[in-house]
Amino acid sequence: MENDIISLLQSRTPTFSKGQRLISGYIMAEYDKAAFMTASKLGKTVGVSESTVVRFAVELGFDGYPSMQKAMQEMVLNRLTSVQRIEVANDRIGKQDIVTSVLQSDVEKLRQTSETLNREDFQNAVEAILKAKRVFVLGVRSAAPLASFLGYYLNYIFNSVHIVTASGTSEMFEKIVGITSEDVVIAFSFPRYSKSTAKGVQYCRSVGATVVAITNNRQSPLGQNSDYVLVAKSDMVSLVDSLVAPLSVTNALIVAIASRKEEKLAQTFNTLERIWDQYEVYEKRVNDL
Repeated sequence: MENDIISLLQSRTPTFSKGQRLISGYIMAEYDKAAFMTASKLGKTVGVSESTVVRFAVELGFDGYPSMQKAMQEMVLNRLTSVQRIEVANDRIGKQDIVTSVLQSDVEKLRQTSETLNREDFQNAVEAILKAKRVFVLGVRSAAPLASFLGYYLNYIFNSVHIVTASGTSEMFEKIVGITSEDVVIAFSFPRYSKSTAKGVQYCRSVGATVVAITNNRQSPLGQNSDYVLVAKSDMVSLVDSLVAPLSVTNALIVAIASRKEEKLAQTFNTLERIWDQYEVYEKRVNDL
């Protein structure tokens, strides 16, 4: 459903029954909490049955409650403040074991990512990176570790890799001002989307650079301004952004590129192993028998 669900509810309010008005009123007033409630919990909260909530979603034009819930979540994810995130997460987890809840959520995001990631975009992204004169990796704030991780490994493979984790728009442009159509930009962005990353990507594409986005949605500010979009499902866990699936996609990207550069990597690491050994970079321990 393309319409903002709040606008939809407001326009349909005069036609709602008493029970539907209760559901609608709660969603409009507490959308940040309602978006993460099951149909059963939403019904109990407002005083109607679960079946009433499900029928309400269908009457609004959704396939069912899960579709309506997804529309609500997509609407609110980028609007939530850190305080609201904590409140919603605590409400979702309740008295459940936190470790189990978080791990199960991450497993589900990995499953969704595996099912939805466009393999053609993935292969095209790999080809573009292999042909690039320079590779720029953009990621700020909570996405900065992803950019640093990817950049760390790409530096073993390519001679010109630039990691840009500056959160300020001005500093971002200072890092990418010399980018050309021969370069590739790999950018990370997830809710709450960084404006500096979005603006940086817009500029890079305007000068002809190829942009690869790793983001949670093709319609995200990053997805709309990229040549290839690698959708990686993310979620909020309290004030923490769950980036397990994006990291897994990043791993896949590194492995795919490395497999095409096997000979060069072998030479690089043969040299590095000698250096690491000579300068005692790593601990050498004899395992206890």
